[in-house]
Amino acid sequence: MGQDLRRIRNITISGRIGSGATTLATKLAENLSWNVLDGGKIMRRIQDEIGAGVEETEKRPDHYDLEYEERIKKILREENGHIIQSHLAGYDAQGIPDVFKILVVTEDGEGNDKTDIRIDRLVNRDGTSIEQAKYEIKERDKQNLEKFRRLYANNDKNWVYWDRKYYDLVINTYNLNQEDALQKTLQELQKATE
Repeated sequence: MGQDLRRIRNITISGRIGSGATTLATKLAENLSWNVLDGGKIMRRIQDEIGAGVEETEKRPDHYDLEYEERIKKILREENGHIIQSHLAGYDAQGIPDVFKILVVTEDGEGNDKTDIRIDRLVNRDGTSIEQAKYEIKERDKQNLEKFRRLYANNDKNWVYWDRKYYDLVINTYNLNQEDALQKTLQELQKATE
């Protein structure tokens, strides 16, 4: 299918912790035979290097974030055939042509974030306790949002990177399993190139 994606040079996948964005990025990259860049893995390595836990976003110097986001923008502008999965990838892609931006959410029918499902996914993925997963998701969500608002949104208290206006497609993993999410994404990518 990769050859059929005319007018799409790169794809971004963003979502809150435990939403399923990493899983979708991995499966989509396998299906399209594209490269995947996992922003979460990169940031976890940085956190390890500076001796901070994954949920201690505030201990990461700002220059790491700023340099990382500039690198993402450069890849999106100058390269092809990448799936970039990170919180801000879709936001970074604003105004860059031929980038298909996907947001992954876990929301019920009324649009409420299902934090309990995201926590469960983190427990299953990382093998942590429920208490640790709750703390990690709540603290990382809070600290990431505070930092991102300060660095990229002039401390706008209403700004969120998961605002649908930044995306071409929203995939809700509350009612889609991994395979269904992949198939829906492939269908929408195909429609976008017709």
